[in-house]
Amino acid sequence: MEFSVATNQIITLPAFAAAGISVHLKREDLIFPLASGNKWRKLKYNLKAFRGSNSSVLLTFGGAFSNHLAAVAAMGKHYGIATIGVVRGAELAHKPLNPTLATCQQNGMLLSFVSREEYSQKELGDTVLALQKTHGTLYVLPEGGTNALAVKGCSEILTLEDAAFDTIGCAVGTGGTLAGLANSCKTHQHVVGFQVVKDVSITARIRTFALDDNWTLVQHPVHRGYAQVSKTLIAFAHDVLQQTGVLLDPIYTAPMLFQLVQMIKDDTWTFGKKLLLIHTGGTQGIIGFNTRSSLQWPVG
Repeated sequence: MEFSVATNQIITLPAFAAAGISVHLKREDLIFPLASGNKWRKLKYNLKAFRGSNSSVLLTFGGAFSNHLAAVAAMGKHYGIATIGVVRGAELAHKPLNPTLATCQQNGMLLSFVSREEYSQKELGDTVLALQKTHGTLYVLPEGGTNALAVKGCSEILTLEDAAFDTIGCAVGTGGTLAGLANSCKTHQHVVGFQVVKDVSITARIRTFALDDNWTLVQHPVHRGYAQVSKTLIAFAHDVLQQTGVLLDPIYTAPMLFQLVQMIKDDTWTFGKKLLLIHTGGTQGIIGFNTRSSLQWPVG
């Protein structure tokens, strides 16, 4: 699988300069066009495991605008792997597909819409068993792609030159990327996870995969939570794009950078002065966001 090496881009914002903090952004969003950022990292070893198994189909889970589903579908088409996406929301089966799901379907993914109650059971529910009977042996990948193989892939994000930083930061959805970074960072470094979803299971999940306690989860009270986009956040994303040329996504990278700025302004940032933040991609979801919201996210 060919991909580019992610570069570190310095991000100069007024809050950083005022606090004497140096911030670089690792452009993981640019390394592999089919599945940018941590999605490619999480899939790398899972796809190898799939090809080494007797499974006939790769099955996974996600919401209606899931970056993970989009990445799995794209990689499946590229490598000739049959894919199934179990989508949260049975009502969506009777509505026109949004841009994310339409792209998944175009890339050959079979979409199976289930109720939110059934979705909450995921691997334990009847949906997987029924699909197994119809499609044969399934390789089941968790929602968001986080498992031991995904963490292994995310542990390869950092390179030798990244040892110059004292703090590594990333947005946290399921925790796999943070665990990978925690397992591969240097002893003088600390990993800060900017939590974008209120999920009480995240800490335990990270501890399942992380080998050390060299990480911390933070969530600034101003940030409203997962997928809750405000006019303030959109204005912030526009400012960042104008000042740096970097397009952030509304779910992960924009809230991460926004939380950091707010913590610095509030003088609650107690970590290092030389930061490396991971741009984990996710910009494929911008078109979908703009089709369902009166608020318009920048598109680059």
